[in-house]
Amino acid sequence: MKWNTGKILSKRESLTPDKTAVIFEDTPVTYKELNRETNRVAHFFQQKGLKKGDRIALDLLNCPEFLACYFAAGKLGLIVVPLNYRLVAQELKYQINQCNCSLLVFNDKFSENIYPVRHSLDVKEDNFVCVTGYTDKNQCPEWAVDYHQIIEKYPFSEPVPDEVIDLDDPFVILYTSGVTGNPKGAVITHGQTYFKCFQIINYTDMRQDDIFHSQAPLCHSAGLAAVTTPALCRGATILMRSKFDPEKFALDIEKYKATIVFSLTTMMRFVIDTGVLDQVDLSSVRFAFGGGEKTPLEFFDELDEKGLKLLPGFGQTENSAMVLMPMDAPESKKKSAGLPNFFTDLWIQNEKGEKLAPGEIGQIVAMGPNVMEGYWNMPEETKNTIIDNVLYTGDLGYLDEDGYLYIVDRVKDMYRSGAENVYPAEVEAVLMEHPKIRRVAIVGVPDEKWGETGKAFIVCYQGETISYEEVLSFLEGKLARFKFPKTIQLLDSMPVTVTGKLKKAVLKEEFC
Repeated sequence: MKWNTGKILSKRESLTPDKTAVIFEDTPVTYKELNRETNRVAHFFQQKGLKKGDRIALDLLNCPEFLACYFAAGKLGLIVVPLNYRLVAQELKYQINQCNCSLLVFNDKFSENIYPVRHSLDVKEDNFVCVTGYTDKNQCPEWAVDYHQIIEKYPFSEPVPDEVIDLDDPFVILYTSGVTGNPKGAVITHGQTYFKCFQIINYTDMRQDDIFHSQAPLCHSAGLAAVTTPALCRGATILMRSKFDPEKFALDIEKYKATIVFSLTTMMRFVIDTGVLDQVDLSSVRFAFGGGEKTPLEFFDELDEKGLKLLPGFGQTENSAMVLMPMDAPESKKKSAGLPNFFTDLWIQNEKGEKLAPGEIGQIVAMGPNVMEGYWNMPEETKNTIIDNVLYTGDLGYLDEDGYLYIVDRVKDMYRSGAENVYPAEVEAVLMEHPKIRRVAIVGVPDEKWGETGKAFIVCYQGETISYEEVLSFLEGKLARFKFPKTIQLLDSMPVTVTGKLKKAVLKEEFC
């Protein structure tokens, strides 16, 4: 089907030109303004000789320039590679070169990360583009061109792509968090992007007059696929800041009368800690979702008491928001992640590929139009992950009689103590109920007697500490003894991804 994602803004300018598309750092940007800047960027890309299928990398904070580059690529059939803005030089080098990017757009804030490796990147010497305004110097390095200065030279008329773009053409390469091994680039097509829009619009019952509030990073599948693209496709207004600020997050709900709120659990914890959420009017919010894995029920209850009902879900870079909690779900389902979304078929399989009955634990597998095409330039990894169009998530879980999904653990996180399988997430969920524990991660470590035992890494609340004896005492009667960790280690903080996902591989490498 001949269509592309860039048409979202083209259509929006023709239908609702003067409506606010984005409120960025308190400055409104209309659909007409955003589309016309997008067109200028597209003409610039064409002048640079970029053709359908070429890759462009974005090392940017959340900003309208990110969106202009993203949709400009969509109009031309280019492939966007959003880079995690926390990456350091060697990590940037790996991802940019792994997919042979032809051009890099970056904030001046990240110049120091790019400079050491710029001569070893596939990016051509004159294809470094700097978006200034994010440092005190507000200066474009001499080895790059200034985004704002160069874009002004191009017309805002709609660009004509060199080749026809199909919905099956690749549009985005989103790199996984790299929790184990090198990150893998999940390839998302134009068609899959639209289906992601449809599922979120359908799930939230999104309207054109909605104010969609999120500070999730655009470099991540949640911020890009589950928030911003659907909001703009629907013609709503996306409320955005360059990076996460927990106090402003809370204040913005009241200031802009946000109607839909998206927040991951880690982010919302910081929001709660500011105390500001208790002081703002949340009555405008009719839908809030996000949450995350391993979120204790007490956290959702605490938000409920404050007047914010946050609905959890489950997804991966390879298949965004595949499971979402219905707004009218009964209280008995609160421990689940929700139901498979409208465009996902999901079931549980054992190692033999047999479909399991409700209540039986196995690997979560899924299929549907949201599942990625595969990993960029990684055919073996793709074959091991997508088999007969079915995505093998690498997560363990079970479905109940009503089809609600319960996450148990990662397949690779499970360890065997003696002859027993131990799922760290089960133990972590119990320990998270301890009043002294703010965060916990358990990994399997070698043991001469049992083969493997658990080691618990614990971050306590400020001013608190906890002993191993206290941990054992708290677990007593709640879990079988073979599940108890054999040792603990207290940490000041955990190694996490940009969205707060624990990097257990880093814990194993540094402390085991």
